[in-house]
Amino acid sequence: MTNPSSLDGRVAIVTGASRGIGKGLALGLAAAGARVVCAARTVDAHPEGLPGTIHETADQIRKLGGEALAVRCDIGDDSDIAQMVSETRERFGRIDVLMNNAMTSTRGLFEETTPDKWDLSMRVNVRSLFTTCQAVLPAMKQNGSGSIINMTSGAARHDAAGVPPGYLVYSVAKAAMERFSTALALELAPAGIAVNALRPGAVKTETSAHELGPDYDFSGWATPDSVVPSVLFLAAQNGSGFTGHVVDATEFGDVWP
Repeated sequence: MTNPSSLDGRVAIVTGASRGIGKGLALGLAAAGARVVCAARTVDAHPEGLPGTIHETADQIRKLGGEALAVRCDIGDDSDIAQMVSETRERFGRIDVLMNNAMTSTRGLFEETTPDKWDLSMRVNVRSLFTTCQAVLPAMKQNGSGSIINMTSGAARHDAAGVPPGYLVYSVAKAAMERFSTALALELAPAGIAVNALRPGAVKTETSAHELGPDYDFSGWATPDSVVPSVLFLAAQNGSGFTGHVVDATEFGDVWP
């Protein structure tokens, strides 16, 4: 954790940091010098559940020489979000980066999806963007800069092909995320805050392996660390830099910036 970086001393919140892409990003941001808040619901390991907890991620960062804080947070709960921000500011005194990565599973065929499941997805996967961004705004405005990165998906594309059945609600939530990101970027640029949405590409995680099953062909899928370089670039941005974009991690360094 001694590599020099423009993220040295900055404070980054990563939601969904107990496993998968979120854990990979938490480790990557820490390696780049950031102090990382590992936020998610999972605080205890369960034999029958998916592996990983926020404490394991934070401990791994510390063992590598980084600084981390584990905070339990359900992004569908406004009070949890407020507490996450409060604990971050109390511990580190500032917030520079918000990595909105967490989401709830929304898989289900249209005819089998109930209004309650739809409402759950909109609350946790869309409304949480509004709530988390508002919660970190005072700290970022106090800094005079900041970067908000929203993890989206290729499923949000209007011309998306190859999205398997059962991901309609997921696709709608990610499309809303992208429009939210580009609209918010215009408002926050004068405050020095960048807002971008990032599509990670096909990444094999514990969740995707569980949802798609052991017989699914994951050949060609990337690992969570493949998303880190693009996130490090976006995390270093502010309102006068690269902002208001929806970009693909797989195209970083070639198509953008």
